[in-house]
Amino acid sequence: MKYWKDKRIVVTGGNGFLGKAVVNKLLSKGVVRKDIVIPNIESDDLTIYENCLRITKGADIVIHLAATVGGILFHKKHPASMLFDNVIMGFKLIEACRENNVSKIINIGSTSSYPAGIEPPFMEEKIWDGYPDQVTSSYGIAKKVVMELGIKYKEEYDMNAIFLMLANLYGPCDNFTQENAQVIPALIERIYQAKQNNKPSVEVWGSGKATREFIFVEDAAEAILLATEKHNSPQPINIGTGTETPIKETVETIAKIIEFSGDICWDTSKPDGTLRRCVDVSKAKKYFGFKAKTTLQEGLIKTYKWYCDNVI
Repeated sequence: MKYWKDKRIVVTGGNGFLGKAVVNKLLSKGVVRKDIVIPNIESDDLTIYENCLRITKGADIVIHLAATVGGILFHKKHPASMLFDNVIMGFKLIEACRENNVSKIINIGSTSSYPAGIEPPFMEEKIWDGYPDQVTSSYGIAKKVVMELGIKYKEEYDMNAIFLMLANLYGPCDNFTQENAQVIPALIERIYQAKQNNKPSVEVWGSGKATREFIFVEDAAEAILLATEKHNSPQPINIGTGTETPIKETVETIAKIIEFSGDICWDTSKPDGTLRRCVDVSKAKKYFGFKAKTTLQEGLIKTYKWYCDNVI
């Protein structure tokens, strides 16, 4: 509580999926609502430097969550804008923080930055050991470049920039539209619609053999605040559960929660993406005491309940 007292905090993307969870956590830490600045997506375009300068003026901390991102379909349709937007936003915000003497900036990355083909659990030291999976490479590369700029700004300007690489997020307030949705919300929407329409089966992309690591959004928000308070190195830190789950198992669990009894048909003509993804979470525990609390089963039940209450 003492750390957060009287601090002015900018949360880019604060009205988004992860942003809402972070803002709620800040309020629970005693931060006054008027001291939380959330840029408006329409009027505060973060690819424009003057906007970055304006929103960071007088800030003590900037938590940069805003991003151009989506599921596999979105990645395939918008690879250039995803790379461009995320690099430009990250670079201009970092420079604006330097110019405005912001005490600390927290940049958020993704485990999609890791090289394709390396064996899990992914360790932070492996981040530059190869090229990311082609399907999600635009986002992964953009985030790595932003991370590297934070490291260089620490070297040249002694800027306090940290970089957290998040596993696949899911939870309440997620985006459930098919083009923009990540793995879990896309699956919930597809399986629910199949049940509602009495379909005998539902089609899912890929083979189901790929594995992913999923972290509940409220756990991720807690990790971000712990790191903000206690961590002061620009080197990347993994944020996840350390648990590797096959997509097939995830689909079956969601179908059971939704009570869909039809068949799961795997479209193997569509990409799996990286075949295995799971991170080493030991540094997050060591440096700022973070350990995820929510099991996948618990998180999926909470997410489906929110979907039923707010989307349907």
